[in-house]
Amino acid sequence: MRKQDNTITWDTFSEGLWRENPVFAMLLGMCPVLAVTNSAINALAMGVATTFVLLASGVLISLLRRQIPKQVRIATYIVIIATFVTIVDYAIQAISLDLYNALGAFIQLIVVNCMILGRAEAYASKNRPLKAFVNALGMGAGFTFALLCLGVVREVLGAGKLFGVDLFGPQFEPWVVMVLPAGGFIVLGAWLLLFEWFKQRKAQSESDAVVEVR
Repeated sequence: MRKQDNTITWDTFSEGLWRENPVFAMLLGMCPVLAVTNSAINALAMGVATTFVLLASGVLISLLRRQIPKQVRIATYIVIIATFVTIVDYAIQAISLDLYNALGAFIQLIVVNCMILGRAEAYASKNRPLKAFVNALGMGAGFTFALLCLGVVREVLGAGKLFGVDLFGPQFEPWVVMVLPAGGFIVLGAWLLLFEWFKQRKAQSESDAVVEVR
């Protein structure tokens, strides 16, 4: 039974991309999702930063899972996560001060991202390092994908650009609301509707297939 529990399958990675996507399925980490996705580069940077913290903390927690006392496990997880967030914070400052200023306090707020703490408690603390790494990679990829979905739409419609590259020329009239906080809610709602439609369509197809077999 233990071997089966620690077997790495495609589902170990892919569940974070679709079925348990942190944003579109579980609605976790909404602060950075709505705050920093006014451009695609900000969305990508936050996604990569969060993925790094998720991977590093998940692997370390998995390695130490038998040594961490149950009574202080949450506090220990937070200290571990905060350590890697500090590394990311200084790394982004060294790479680009403009990017660091654009992301602002939301880099430090990765510490309290429910997705990271939740994976530490529910997954990394119960599985071997390699499996925790693969699962964290899938969750991070799903989170980054969701951020890019919002960032790309908001930047294209709100500024007529993508990753800072002008797409439509000077005649384009930007939808300014898209780069404002309200635009984050509008685009997120649209993506949630689209993903829910896909889920219902898939469920209906599976239901129809079962009826045909019978």
